[in-house]
Amino acid sequence: MNFLLRLVITAVVAFVLSRFLPGIHIYEFTTALLLALVLAILNAFLKPLLVILTLPITIFTFGLFLFVINACIIMLAAKFVDGFKVDGFWWALLFSLLLSTLTSLLNKKERKENAN
Repeated sequence: MNFLLRLVITAVVAFVLSRFLPGIHIYEFTTALLLALVLAILNAFLKPLLVILTLPITIFTFGLFLFVINACIIMLAAKFVDGFKVDGFWWALLFSLLLSTLTSLLNKKERKENAN
């Protein structure tokens, strides 16, 4: 249940961000749900591999290269999900920063409410 709730939160945040960021296009909420699922799969399987492969440059940049990895995962998700379009790397980078920040804040709030 927790996984499904996190997917819905991610989908809602992504859909709302697409309305405010002109370089991000999500046409329907069902597309946002599919995007959230694809991002979860890519983050679970591909991201750890990319982090290991790019560990030297990540250490050299004090972890800032992880933002590049996140943007690349967003751009890769755009290739897999019809109805989701990213206009370029910088939009993907901004979208990934905002998406991760907002979803973590909302998930943290949701966890606090469930703890009480």
